[in-house]
Amino acid sequence: MLSFHHSTSKHGATLCDGFSRREWLRIGALSSLGLGLPQLMQSRSHAAAPMMADANSASFGKAKSCIVLFLLGGPPQHETWDPKPDAPSEVRGELGTIASATPGLRVGELMPMTAKLTNRIAVLRAMATDDNAHSSSGYWMLTGYPHSPKNSENALPGAPNDWPSTAAVVRHLKGDAKSLPGSVRLPEEIWNTGKILWPGQDAGWLGEHADPWLVNCEPHKKDFRVPTIALPADMSTDRLLARRSLQQSMNRSLDALHASSSAQRWAAWQSKAIDLLQSNAAQQAFAIDRESTETRERYGINRFGQSVLMARRLVETGVSLVQVNWTRGETDEDVAPAWDTHAKNTQRLKSALMPPMDQAYSALLEDLEKRGMLDDTLVVWMGEFGRSPKINAAGGRDHWGHVFSAALAGGGVQGGAVYGQSDRQGGYPLEGRVEPQDLTATIYHCLGYSPDTEIRDRFNRPLVISKGRPIHQILT
Repeated sequence: MLSFHHSTSKHGATLCDGFSRREWLRIGALSSLGLGLPQLMQSRSHAAAPMMADANSASFGKAKSCIVLFLLGGPPQHETWDPKPDAPSEVRGELGTIASATPGLRVGELMPMTAKLTNRIAVLRAMATDDNAHSSSGYWMLTGYPHSPKNSENALPGAPNDWPSTAAVVRHLKGDAKSLPGSVRLPEEIWNTGKILWPGQDAGWLGEHADPWLVNCEPHKKDFRVPTIALPADMSTDRLLARRSLQQSMNRSLDALHASSSAQRWAAWQSKAIDLLQSNAAQQAFAIDRESTETRERYGINRFGQSVLMARRLVETGVSLVQVNWTRGETDEDVAPAWDTHAKNTQRLKSALMPPMDQAYSALLEDLEKRGMLDDTLVVWMGEFGRSPKINAAGGRDHWGHVFSAALAGGGVQGGAVYGQSDRQGGYPLEGRVEPQDLTATIYHCLGYSPDTEIRDRFNRPLVISKGRPIHQILT
C-alpha cells in the first residue's frame, strides 16, 4: 500500500586533517614484499559507543550490511521516481509513466522491472542540497556534511572539506570482516572530466585505517581478475611465504620498535594483508564466474550490472558496506557522460542508462530476497543531485540540487512508502525536505548507530557521525 509522509528539517557542519607515519615503518611495509595493499590493512581506531536514543525502534540495527548504488551525474527525478505527467511538455519530457506495485505510485516508463518491486522500496521525493556542482553536492551526499563553499565544481579532496565518507565511518565503527575490509568501493572512484577526483570518498581526517577499499575492476569481462588481491604474475605462493618469513625475521630484530603501539599496528596491518592474499574466502568473494549464467545475465552483462552482483557477493562474505559507482562508460561523450544528461536526455535514458539500471537494481532486490538477505541488507539508490525541470535547447536536463529523488529498500525500510513532495514542475520541495545528513543518519540508524555516536579526530576531539536525524517516516 502507498503511504505518503511529510515534514521538514535542516542541518549542517565541517572539519579537517589526518596523520603520517615515520620512515622506519616502511621497513616492514608490503611494498617490500612486492604487494600493493597497505591501504587495506590498517586497524580501526577506537570509537565511542553508539547512543541508544533510537534503540527501541524496530528498524534500529536491522541491517547487517548496506549496498549503496551511486549514479554519477545526477539521475533525473522526472523520468524515475517523481514523474510529472500533467506538466507542460518541456517539463514532463517525452517519456510516459507506468503503474507500480504500490497503488497510487507511478514511476518512469523505463523502470518496468523496478516498478514491480516498489512494495519493497521507500522513495524520497524531496531530497535537496541547493548545490548544482557535481563534486561539492556529491561531497555532501557521500559524507552527510556540506561542502564549503557550495557550488564548487572540480573541488579537490582535503581540508577543510575532509569529512570521512559514510563508507569510511561504517568501516571505522564496524571494523573489518575476517578476510576483507569493512567497506569496499567498486568498480572505480568518482571523478569529473580530466580525472579530477571528488572529495568525500575516503576516510579524510579519520585516518587511513578507515579508508574504504577501492577495487578497480571490470567484472563483466571474460578475463576479469582483481589485481589488488591477486599475487603478482611472477610471484608464487612459496615465494610469498619466503618473503613473509624474512619480514618476520626482520621484525624480531626490531624489538625496540615493536614496543611502540604504532609499530604493533603496522605489523598487524601487514599480517592481515598477507592473510588476505592467502585467504580462500576473499578470493571466493570476487570469483564472480562461480555465479550461474542465468544469475549473471539477470543482473546484466555490463560493468554496472556485474559490479552490483559483486556487491551482493561481498556482503554475503561479511563486508559491512559496498558502494557501487556508476561511472562514465567507454563511449560516453564529455557533453553528457554517465547520468549527466545535458544533451539528448531521452535518447541517453532509453539506450544507455535506464535499461541497465532497471535490470541490475531489480535483480539485486529480487536476489537478496530470494536468499533471505533483504531484511538485513539496506540498499540505497542515489546520485549527487537531480536534473533541471525544463528540457534545454540540446534536448537535455541540466544540474539541479534544489530537489531530487533517492530510494531505500531492505533492512529497516518500510516498503511502499513515499516521503516528501516536489512542486508541480519537480523543481523545489513542497513538503518533507530531506538533506544528505538525514540520509546518512538513516543509514547509520539501520546499521545500529545513533547519529549522536561519537568518533574522535587525531586531536581526540569527540565529533558526532551525523548532524541529521533518521527519516522515521520510511522506517519500520
